Amino acid sequence: MNTLKQKLSDVLMSVLPITVIVIILNFTLISLDSTVLFRFIFAAVLVIIGLSLFLIGVDLGVTALGTRVGETITRTNKLWIILISGLILGFVISIAEPGLLIFGQQVDNVTNGIISGKTLLIVVSIGLAILLSFGFVRIIYNIPLYIILTVLYLIVFILSIFTKPELLAIAFDASGATTGVLAVPFILALALGISHLKKDSKASEKDSFGTIAIVSVGAIIAVLILGLIVPTGELVDSLESVSVENRTFFGPFITNFSQIFRQSSLAMLPIILIFIVFQKFSFKLNARAFMKIFKGFVYAFFGLFIFLLAVNAGFMEVGNIIGYELVKIDNKIYIIVIGFVLGVVTILAEPAVHVLTHQIEDVTSGYVSRRAVLVALTIGVGIAISLSVVRILIPSLQIWHYLLPGYAIALTLMYFVPKIFVGIAFDAGGVATGPVTATFILAFMQGAAYGTEGASLILDGFGMIAMVALTPIITLQILGLIFKIKSKKEGVKQNE
Repeated sequence: MNTLKQKLSDVLMSVLPITVIVIILNFTLISLDSTVLFRFIFAAVLVIIGLSLFLIGVDLGVTALGTRVGETITRTNKLWIILISGLILGFVISIAEPGLLIFGQQVDNVTNGIISGKTLLIVVSIGLAILLSFGFVRIIYNIPLYIILTVLYLIVFILSIFTKPELLAIAFDASGATTGVLAVPFILALALGISHLKKDSKASEKDSFGTIAIVSVGAIIAVLILGLIVPTGELVDSLESVSVENRTFFGPFITNFSQIFRQSSLAMLPIILIFIVFQKFSFKLNARAFMKIFKGFVYAFFGLFIFLLAVNAGFMEVGNIIGYELVKIDNKIYIIVIGFVLGVVTILAEPAVHVLTHQIEDVTSGYVSRRAVLVALTIGVGIAISLSVVRILIPSLQIWHYLLPGYAIALTLMYFVPKIFVGIAFDAGGVATGPVTATFILAFMQGAAYGTEGASLILDGFGMIAMVALTPIITLQILGLIFKIKSKKEGVKQNE
């Protein structure tokens, strides 16, 4: 019961600020249809319930499974088993990631099915799986993270030259969407288990960071390759939500019910099957331990179903409409400022961000305070979303105008900051792109792109998640550089 209350409290703090902002906007700058507004509020309540149940399920079932599987495959001491396990587990966990499921559906809707959500889901999951196995190799053979990331992003930049512009923003967004509330704890649990192969506890701690950074690049590379080998034809912008306001209150919930139930079942089934196989041949858990983990999967399934139903039936719809209506106001400062506010409240309310700030304070023995980290992240993400809005308002600005210098700075900083900050910073990109970012704010950006003359829904409506994911990489490495300089002056030994 205490766990449920804690999760409800955490998720409430994530969703409530967005709900309040929508209500304030409804009575000031825009006016929503009453059916749409009340459906949004009802959907927001369902999002809170669904995401809370899902997170409880992740804690009880998915993370426990990841930890046990990591320990089991590590005990075999066989590289080929670890690699194959990484491939299978990476694919299965990515397929069930809520953020990626939502993102795939958004891409499908916006492109009228030319880039199918299922295709994107499978391709991204393959990319994540391959790079997860490679991440395990990195841990085992103690390959420096900054060298791997330099090579991987060099591949990304080369592929980007030959990839269609329409797929560039989608590729980088897919990276942030796939490292969400399910994938991150599961992958971290696996990485920690693999890193325990080492007797050096400091090396083990350092190498447990960075795996998220590696797998997220796998998603980018996979989508860029997809753009090279699959003809996408002429992609057509479309956005239904902004023009569909006069539906019955429960209509969208009823329409989406069976499809979302099937989608949730297919997402969770492979994870459950893996658990049953490991239980039969390796875990040999007693009935109580088995039922505890299985109960976690049940929570995760129903939570995922409720969450996906809510965001598809009413939550994202209002994001589309608000973005569309705000961009029509003559004074564009309004939408830029609101974009900044959305970024700030999203990060401040994200529970995983507060865990991250404590983690950095511990690693630096208090020399980098959690308040400094939180302020830097909130301002950075707020600016990232504002810049994404500016890119929509100025169609000549393209996503690579932001990402190229941004990643150039991020990759350069890797060579100067304490190495443990490299892993933490790149992993933090996945933390920043939480469920609210991948749903409401993405919908908000697409609505704005759809309502802006000269803007492309595909070229300009995507890319925000990529910007939000990039911000912590730069911000936290700068803090790491400050820590390095400060610790040298005060004679503090750094944890490299």
